[in-house]
Amino acid sequence: MSQTVRTRPEGSERALSEAYDTALLDLDGVVYFAGGDAIAHAADSLATARAGGMHLAYVTNNALRPPDAVAGHLTELGIPTEASDVITSAQAVARLISEQVPAGARILVIGGEGLRVALRERGLEPVDSADDEPVAVVQGYGGPDLKWSRFAEASYAIARGLPWFASNTDLTIPGVRGIAPGNGAAVQVVRIATGAEPQVAGKPLPPMHRETILRTGAERPLVVGDRLDTDIEGAFNGEVDSLLVLTGVTDGAQLLAAPPQHRPTYVDADLRGMLTGQPEVVEAGEGFRCGGWTATAGAERLELTGEGEALDGLRALCAAAWTSAGEGTCALDGGKALARLGL
Repeated sequence: MSQTVRTRPEGSERALSEAYDTALLDLDGVVYFAGGDAIAHAADSLATARAGGMHLAYVTNNALRPPDAVAGHLTELGIPTEASDVITSAQAVARLISEQVPAGARILVIGGEGLRVALRERGLEPVDSADDEPVAVVQGYGGPDLKWSRFAEASYAIARGLPWFASNTDLTIPGVRGIAPGNGAAVQVVRIATGAEPQVAGKPLPPMHRETILRTGAERPLVVGDRLDTDIEGAFNGEVDSLLVLTGVTDGAQLLAAPPQHRPTYVDADLRGMLTGQPEVVEAGEGFRCGGWTATAGAERLELTGEGEALDGLRALCAAAWTSAGEGTCALDGGKALARLGL
C-alpha cells in the first residue's frame, strides 16, 4: 500500500460507495457506541450507500452474540440487517476448526452462544467439559460473567494435548462504563496456565478476512474501521483498501505514528466519508498539500501551514509523516499541528 494516505479512489473522483462493491464494516466505534446507540450519521450514510448498490457487511471480532442477535440490534437502530450480513470471529474460528477435525467432532467451548451457533453451522458439536471427549478447545469472549472455572476446564483439556483455538486476542473491549478485559486477556490466562499457543482466527489475521470474502463474495471490498491494530491491519494483511473513521478509539497522534501495516488508505470523520468524493493529496515542494493545508516534515516536528477543513490538514500531515517514516514509525512531534486542527 502507498506510504501516503490516498484520499480518492485511483483514477476516479467517485464516492467510495461507488468505487467499491462491498463495505466490510466494524461495529463498535464505527456503527454504534459501546453502549449500543448508533453513532451520528451512521444509519443515514449506510442507507444511502445501500441504495446506491453497495453491499454492506458487518464484521466483528466479538464472538459473544450470534449473527441474528447482531442483525436484530442493528435493525432496531434503523439499519435493516439480515443475519447473513453479519460475519463474526466465531464463524471464522469455527471454519478453521472444521478444516482440522472430523465432521461431527466434539469441541470444548469456553465462551458464549455465538461460538456454539457457529460450531453447529459447521457440523460440530459443542460440549462443556474436558471429560466429554472433545477433540479441540475453542475460546471466545463469553461476557463479563464468564466463570473462572471455564478457564480451568480449557487448561485441563489443553494439558491432555488437545489443539486450542481462539476467536480473537483483543486484550480489551469497550463497555458503557469504560474499557474492560477482552478475550485476549482471557486467552492470556489459559496461556499462562498451559504454556500453549492457540490458533487465532479474528482480525487482523487472514482467517477472518477469508471468512468475510467467502460469505460476501466481495470483489472490490473496502474495510471500514476505527482501530489501527485490528481493522486497518486486517485490511493490510488482506491486501485490500481501508477507510479509518475517527468516531472510535484512534486519535490523530496515533494515526501519524502508525507503522505501514496500520496506515489506512482513506481517513474521514465518520461514515459520511463513504458517500463523498475524496479530496486529493499532492506533493508540494518538500511537503504535501490537501485542500488549503500544506504539511512538511521538519527536523524535529511536523509543520502545517495554510487553512481550511481540519480533515484535509490531517490528510496532509499523514502524507508527510508516513513518507518521512518510510517503513518505520514517525517520531516527529505532531502535537502543535494537530492542536491547530482541533484534533
